[in-house]
Amino acid sequence: MKVLVINCGSSSLKYQLIDMENENVLAIGLAERIGIEGARVKHEVPNMDKVVIEKPMEDHKDALKIVLDALVDEKHGAIKDLKEINAVGHRVVHAGEKYSESVVINDDVIKALEECIELAPLHNPPNLIGIKACQELMPGVQMVAVFDTAFHQTMPSSSYIYPLPYELYEKYGIRKYGFHGTSHRYVSARAAEFLGKDINEMKIVTCHLGNGASLAAVKNGKCIDTSMGFTPLEGLAMGTRCGDIDPAIVTFIMEKENLDINGINNIMNKKSGVLGISGVSSDFRDIEEAAEKGNERAKLALDKFNMRVKKYIAAYAAVMGGVDTVVFTAGLGENSSSNRKEICSGLEFMGIKIDDEKNNVRGKDAVVSTDDSKVKVLVVPTNEELMIAKDTVELLK
Repeated sequence: MKVLVINCGSSSLKYQLIDMENENVLAIGLAERIGIEGARVKHEVPNMDKVVIEKPMEDHKDALKIVLDALVDEKHGAIKDLKEINAVGHRVVHAGEKYSESVVINDDVIKALEECIELAPLHNPPNLIGIKACQELMPGVQMVAVFDTAFHQTMPSSSYIYPLPYELYEKYGIRKYGFHGTSHRYVSARAAEFLGKDINEMKIVTCHLGNGASLAAVKNGKCIDTSMGFTPLEGLAMGTRCGDIDPAIVTFIMEKENLDINGINNIMNKKSGVLGISGVSSDFRDIEEAAEKGNERAKLALDKFNMRVKKYIAAYAAVMGGVDTVVFTAGLGENSSSNRKEICSGLEFMGIKIDDEKNNVRGKDAVVSTDDSKVKVLVVPTNEELMIAKDTVELLK
């Protein structure tokens, strides 16, 4: 069974074609700058040269048509006929409280996603555009929606409810939803598999660390808490997001800087985090380089980020009544040995010990803790596309 995985952003469309008989990636690519000048598709098939297709794309439908043409192209295609694509799996950011697992897309699902637009105004609209474009260009092909929020729907109410007037939750759905759920689900399951253990008997903290970052407490295979909240702004100090702050700071800054809602949102979402502290960049590689050269603010930004992650790991161990495994994933988690070491430093009292030699690893499954570490520390590269494809196959069997 061949599954096309689609992930639509506001001006982009990421895709992978996966043969689920052996989980091999047949093609991978990115359509970018959709609707603006310089639109192009970067297309790659294993063992072939990368192809860049520069062509105007007014919308996601145009982009998808170029992608589908590339997949069957005589020179750089991955398949001979589009009929070989058995199903499409769509990444969808927000399903509110409507869905706790992936679903086959029908009119009711689309209506539900439209109702969730106000919860994810930047993400759900392009997700919906991608779904409708696929339906138009690939009639008769079954499609599945896989939600970033679904994995976190197992959180108990004590985790997801905010200490605000309860009627605000009832009226507007103001609660913790969490994000990166597909990644947290994949890496927790992969960690259990890698260790040869039953996930239903494990306590795992998953650390999805990148420009956007979150942690999840996964007990017996289910998420019981996560660091992102009503929006992806809550939790860690991220690339440009502030994460947890005193809420009174918001109105204080608005008054002092004479800002409206858009102005304060811009500061908290796009000018804060490690960028705001360091003044260097939102890219951790740039910040690490600056810190090594003696930039004190860059070092402070890294210290703040690592401290927040460390604090959440310890908190989630308390919430779960212990922890068996800590898993690092995503761009920073998979590739930065120094960040992993700094985060775990000081957690020896919990039974966490990093092995410097084992920790010298990038982008592959590995145990990076010492042999006598009571808590296993792992690196597990995330694979959200494969998780989406697996859900698609499972639902359409």
